[in-house]
Amino acid sequence: MKRQLAENQGRRAEDRAALWLEALGWEVLDRRRKTKLGEIDLVAHDGNSVVFVEVKWRKSADQLDLAIDEFRLRRVAAAAEAVAHDYAKHGEDMRIDVLLLAPGVEPRHIVNAWMP
Repeated sequence: MKRQLAENQGRRAEDRAALWLEALGWEVLDRRRKTKLGEIDLVAHDGNSVVFVEVKWRKSADQLDLAIDEFRLRRVAAAAEAVAHDYAKHGEDMRIDVLLLAPGVEPRHIVNAWMP
């Protein structure tokens, strides 16, 4: 039951993140892209780059600082590398961003969160 609740909250957070990015003029290309190396929450195009987006939801804004770590970013980076050819077909730049979400606050967008 607890896992299902977390899963539902995660899906709602990803929906909110996708809407927020689209409001900024981004095109969401894919959601919950699964690979053998992990899952990518959102794949988007910001006009210049293909962006692999990790979305994290927390119950309060003060928990956002601990929502993402190097281990999780490394998994997203590995998954993104495995499927990058499916999205960056015209030589676009690619990067990994993080969107941190909590009730009552504007999403916190970390651009280019992974720098190997």
